[in-house]
Amino acid sequence: MKRKDTIAPGHAQLPAGYTEFITSLKDKIRSAQVTAVFSVNRELIQLYWQIGNEILARQEAEGWGAKIIDRLSRDLLREFPDMKGFSVRNLKYMRKFAEIWNDPSIVQELLAQITWYHHIALIDKVKDQAEREWYIRETIRNGWSRNVLALQIGSGLYHRTGNAVTNFTATLPTPQSDLARETVKDPYIFDFLGIGDDVSERELHKSLLERLKDFLIELGTGFAYVGSEYHLAIGDQDYYLDLLFYHTRLHCFVIIELKVGQFLPEYAGKLNFYLSAADDRIRNPPVDQPSIGILLCREKNRVIAEYTLRDMRKPIAVSTYRTGDELPPQMAALLPSAEQLRHVITGDEKEAGVPAGTKAAEVGPHDHKQHPR
Repeated sequence: MKRKDTIAPGHAQLPAGYTEFITSLKDKIRSAQVTAVFSVNRELIQLYWQIGNEILARQEAEGWGAKIIDRLSRDLLREFPDMKGFSVRNLKYMRKFAEIWNDPSIVQELLAQITWYHHIALIDKVKDQAEREWYIRETIRNGWSRNVLALQIGSGLYHRTGNAVTNFTATLPTPQSDLARETVKDPYIFDFLGIGDDVSERELHKSLLERLKDFLIELGTGFAYVGSEYHLAIGDQDYYLDLLFYHTRLHCFVIIELKVGQFLPEYAGKLNFYLSAADDRIRNPPVDQPSIGILLCREKNRVIAEYTLRDMRKPIAVSTYRTGDELPPQMAALLPSAEQLRHVITGDEKEAGVPAGTKAAEVGPHDHKQHPR
């Protein structure tokens, strides 16, 4: 017997093409909803900037003191009881927001593309204007949530990006070399592994694979996992690449070699050999660009690394990694204290230093949720 399509009770036979039609309509509605959300956010950011700018102007021109914000908060909350953005704390953020960004054009073109909670995190955690703008652009480009933005700020991403020793300028064409250099970090932060500094390379390798999602987040947007101990048969011998990735923005394979000790020049020679083999055996030109290698060591002497890479023909980066128990002091200082975390967990937002109205779940520095790659 020929099988009939299942029809919902009370519905006649669907006309041809209806399924595609309703799917298309649903997609349009969802798109409109997203557009509406972005539109509302844009209006809110512009409103908050205007309020902050007005407060600044009045205080400077007419000598209004800080107490005027308390009165302003009471009056606005009385007039707009359903709006929760007029607390004293939030009005002070608006004033600071307008003070930091005094160009209205940048508010419309850039700042309105992220949420107010993103801006609060930037006001609280980042003091340098160029650094703030860099984080905003990266948030837009990568679709970071506020939690992920806080995580990246706490890890010192701005200072780590593009900090590795590389020979990319000499071995890759522009703009490929610039993008590759900005893709590599130094150091990489592996605090999610929960390991000390006395592990073997095999243990480090295994731990990273067990926490592959977190590892990919730390590597950054664009890395797609291909394989571990990837086999290459060369001549009459077998070789195994520690970790093989494909970078979707660079359009190239990336080989990562793990070392638990100090960087040694001979490591780069072996990686150079691997890159030659990978370009010959697995690269598919012209779709794939030349493969890139990253030597990930516990420590490195920068001068030695620079001399080693100077005349290498293949693009290689030398970076270091840190586990959670050995963060550099300047980076550790950016992370929340145990006391702050305790207050967040217990829901005491005021004691934790969390902006009023922010949910505790929006604060944790170890929330690794990120825009899909």
